[in-house]
Amino acid sequence: MAFRLATTRALGAAVSRRTILSGSIISQGPTAFSSQISSFQHVGHQMMFSTVSKDEKVVAPPMVYIAGEEMTHYASELIVDQWITPYFDTSKWETYDLSCRSRDKTDDKVLKDAVEAGKRIGAIFKEPTITPSTIQVKEMGLSKAFGSPNGAMRKGWNGVTISRDTIHIDGIELGYKNQVLFERHAVGGEYGAGWNEVGEGTLLTTYLPSDGSAPYIVDKRDLTDKHSVCVVYHNPYDNVKDLAHIFFKRCLEHKVTPYIVTKKTVFKWQEGFWQTMKEVFDAEYKDTFIETGLLERSNNELTHLISDAATMQLIRWTDGGFGMAAHNYDGDMLTDQIAQVHRSPGFITSNLVGKNDDGTLIKEFEASHGTVSDLWADHLAGRETSLNPLGLVEAMIGAMQHAAKLQVEQNPGDAAVKEVEDKIMTYTTTLRLAMHNTFRYGQGTRDMSGPKGFTTEDFVKKVAWRLDRYLEQRIVESPPELKEPSRDFRRNYDVDTDAIKEIFDQYDEDKNGEISIAEFTNMLTKMGIAPTFQKPTKQPDV
Repeated sequence: MAFRLATTRALGAAVSRRTILSGSIISQGPTAFSSQISSFQHVGHQMMFSTVSKDEKVVAPPMVYIAGEEMTHYASELIVDQWITPYFDTSKWETYDLSCRSRDKTDDKVLKDAVEAGKRIGAIFKEPTITPSTIQVKEMGLSKAFGSPNGAMRKGWNGVTISRDTIHIDGIELGYKNQVLFERHAVGGEYGAGWNEVGEGTLLTTYLPSDGSAPYIVDKRDLTDKHSVCVVYHNPYDNVKDLAHIFFKRCLEHKVTPYIVTKKTVFKWQEGFWQTMKEVFDAEYKDTFIETGLLERSNNELTHLISDAATMQLIRWTDGGFGMAAHNYDGDMLTDQIAQVHRSPGFITSNLVGKNDDGTLIKEFEASHGTVSDLWADHLAGRETSLNPLGLVEAMIGAMQHAAKLQVEQNPGDAAVKEVEDKIMTYTTTLRLAMHNTFRYGQGTRDMSGPKGFTTEDFVKKVAWRLDRYLEQRIVESPPELKEPSRDFRRNYDVDTDAIKEIFDQYDEDKNGEISIAEFTNMLTKMGIAPTFQKPTKQPDV
């Protein structure tokens, strides 16, 4: 697979204003371009070559498509209809409707079927779904409140980690300058907790070994309050080694510095997570990281961060270029913070990685945001909407690429299967480029381009037009590079400007309407986010 000029005349004219790319373009994961693509789209003009066309559809490899509801379901249908099915035969995709009414109608059999299919096929795209509240159960006429499908998926697919990475649009500044990776342990913690309300008495937590050996008490405590809530949960650690390999390999691939996050100084039971990660790192990855220079910022050691410190570093390290791995709950909270620094959850991926019985990886890709109910209400009312589908599209790209990879692994040496993978890699790389360039031309959705931005439907049409031009080998000019769009373009922008003025006035000590460097330093110091000098020796817990 390659982007290349198609004619001798074009080759001769490419000296100063076109770029020829030879060899394959290798995907660097769902959120990054290869260096070839980066240099490719910065020249004055380009011409692209692709074997994907509307005249001869490619049969897409098997994949599970999980349909959700509301605005993201509507947008996904537009994307599939206008961006994918014109080029691909998707008859091998298996679709499962996980809308609330479908789950109710089948008594949740559809969820069981979807989980089984995901385990069998190994590549899954999932639209955002609704976990109905008590009010929604009544409004939809459901028989009961169905729980989130995520737990069943993580269990059924032997979930190891949830990878959440920043999405970057080349040529537009966002929150983090370079990519940030995150691995969130997919199992254990508070999410699977058992609990009950109790009164005065004694609580015993007893462990019964499966090998028939004597049981023993894990914890005993006397409860003296008349009203308490008791909570019991556990953290499975068998798959932490798998998490470590996934994390460190991805950090090397994306050229970022790894950090491990726990609260082990207080929660002593978290020590095992850190120790396992460090053992795998020291034994199999440390030398490579040192050779590549990726540990220079951490004194050539794998650094542990206390979760409190990690929250502050996420604000300070806006240059990006780092990765973090943490327990389930910490990972959930910290990735929400990353999303806010990097503009919004729409600019973060969410990929569940599990492990099948034969050792192959099961990967489920979805946007990290919800169904966008407010825009759906506007759509139903006949009002214009402007949904940014970036997260949805990155999930679709990731799922299609993984499906193609699995098909190659299952058919080694099959040239036709490898050609399909090449075509999918060409197509998905070109799709990403067409979408990103549409933003850069100022033709994005309103969260990026302001009130004059495109509607949901018009943006999809514009990208479809640009994608067709690129795939048909037409010449296009490079779009401009843009500064970060104003965050008040976001429809959920709720910053209290009066409160900000009060804070400004508090630190504008001489009341001259400006904050000097001394006043600014004082402000950052009080907030606990002032940059500090690099310590000459590594501190084990920072």
